[in-house]
Amino acid sequence: MSTFTLAIHGGAGTILKSMLTPELEAKYLQGLQEALDAGYQILEQEGTALNAVEAAIVCLENNELFNAGRGSVFTKKGINEMDAAIMDGNTLDGGAVAGVRNVKNPITLSKEIMLHSGHVMLSGNGAKEFALNRGLELAPDEYFFTNYRYDQWIEIRDSDFYQLDHKEDNLKGMPHEEKKFGTVGAVAVDCNGHIAAGTSTGGMTNKRYGRIGDSPILGAGTYANDATCGISCTGHGEYFMRAVVAYDISCLMEYKGLSLHDACHHVVKEKLVKMGGEGGLIAVDKFGNYDLCYNSQGMYRGVKSAKGINQVAIYKD
Repeated sequence: MSTFTLAIHGGAGTILKSMLTPELEAKYLQGLQEALDAGYQILEQEGTALNAVEAAIVCLENNELFNAGRGSVFTKKGINEMDAAIMDGNTLDGGAVAGVRNVKNPITLSKEIMLHSGHVMLSGNGAKEFALNRGLELAPDEYFFTNYRYDQWIEIRDSDFYQLDHKEDNLKGMPHEEKKFGTVGAVAVDCNGHIAAGTSTGGMTNKRYGRIGDSPILGAGTYANDATCGISCTGHGEYFMRAVVAYDISCLMEYKGLSLHDACHHVVKEKLVKMGGEGGLIAVDKFGNYDLCYNSQGMYRGVKSAKGINQVAIYKD
């Protein structure tokens, strides 16, 4: 029997203690812990890794602090477009959604796509139509509106820039110079040794042309395989796509025999760094081993396992 384990992330980047007020830090840590508890409860009751991953990510999507679901950033057109993916390491089935609007929980839509569409990825209006057909909960534009995300967009909406870093207004209780790659994700291994991974994001502030990052692309930002590992990435998506980060880690384990830790660190702290890619990832293997690996100044992260581990953290170790 496997040692069941759940790991989550809420984005990586230049996240320094000086940037967060004690109150805001406490809110982030509370949000991470709530997501951990939601997913872990399923594992503890001998539920599947797939359901645990979904539950943890739904919790993060519902929390406006994180750039996914309710807290998604604004595009060049002043709207919210979301991407997500989920993968079952037992069957290698996966589902993904790109550029969808008004779906409250894109990770749940991704799971529905995997189980009921006959496809892997749906996008835009087609994805929304499928969500309606499956009876998923939709939400109006107002649900996704938050003042600090809106203010981020206002700063640069008349420029040709897109923004990876979040410049927040301290008066609204948010950090002033927080360079955060906003994505949420979860990976889990259940009591039967099955692995799952999922990722969800609102993308980049002021993004244009229907830009899609690595999060919904299986093998780039999300991957799960019972034979190796489950991976969810957060960072500058263009680099993670070019490096095929999630699948690369799996390959290093399968074909070169690297451990989970060594594979993650080789890709994140060597390969990505040489390319100029910043970010991180969370990972688990079938034995309950985990890794929370990043090359940035911090990563919102947490892990909880049957071995008694229960940790949430933000800053660089």
